[in-house]
Amino acid sequence: MALTNRTLILFKYFWEATGEAHPVSLADISAQLKEHGITADPRTLRNDIEQLVEFGVDIVKERRVQNLYHVATRHFEAPEVKLLIDAVQSARFITPGKSKELVKRLTTFVSPGDAALLERHLYIDSRVKAVNESVYISVDRIQTAIAERRKIAFRYFDYSPAKERVHRNGGKVYSVSPYALLWNNDSYYLVGFHEHRQQIAKFRVDRIDGLQITQEVALQKPEDFDVSAYFTQEFSMLTGKTRHVTLLCENALMNSIIDRFGEDVATQVVDDNHFSVEATVDLSSNFYGWVFASAGKMRIVEPQEAVNGFHRMMESFSSG
Repeated sequence: MALTNRTLILFKYFWEATGEAHPVSLADISAQLKEHGITADPRTLRNDIEQLVEFGVDIVKERRVQNLYHVATRHFEAPEVKLLIDAVQSARFITPGKSKELVKRLTTFVSPGDAALLERHLYIDSRVKAVNESVYISVDRIQTAIAERRKIAFRYFDYSPAKERVHRNGGKVYSVSPYALLWNNDSYYLVGFHEHRQQIAKFRVDRIDGLQITQEVALQKPEDFDVSAYFTQEFSMLTGKTRHVTLLCENALMNSIIDRFGEDVATQVVDDNHFSVEATVDLSSNFYGWVFASAGKMRIVEPQEAVNGFHRMMESFSSG
């Protein structure tokens, strides 16, 4: 639908076409209005600009022989938008089509010159991207259900060897009281109380199908339920017996240790080439696999239970 309101046309023109490096004169503004079949004298245009300023648009006037105008303050600075664009492009759960759409919208938050610069730096990421467009709808509905304390209902699927979606439990509809959305390894996870299993469970949001908000009131989150602790247990090392372990690491692994446990992790210099780590982990295949991935630069010192568990996993690989 064509714009007919002069002030709206001015706002759109200022926002999309002006910036510190792209100021415009009253003559430029008048020419833009004429493209929409509207004429206005300089006094009227100055009044319109004053109205936009009163409305909250940060329009700066450069006093010259012929005054120039541009939008000075925007929602984001170019470096901030570049970070957002990088996040959109690298997020695995965002489909290729949605990525392009979001990037296009993000470039409207910066000045014209910066937008052109951002577009020149765009790239097509070769990493795997999701194909399930409904994830955006599911995330929105989950957030709404959490805010309104309503149960949600959905079916959950896995992929078969033929890469076909197969609903779990014969397509049974799950009823869940949602507690939180978690983000891990480029995927959203729903955490909530699973009625059928009568326990707190997590679900990959991109594996959820046909999610609906019900009229049933969600069950209250247990008072002792800590989202942060749940995240650490479920995603840091997956499930298993929680134990305090001592690791002996080569110095080159300090970055990996801090990435895993944070800067507050207890470490101690052992010699010129090694340091030790004291941390609490879940003794799971994920933890043992993480140690194995160090290619011999990390060793479990104690407890013996953890040492034995690591050896058993190695033996299972060699026997397979």
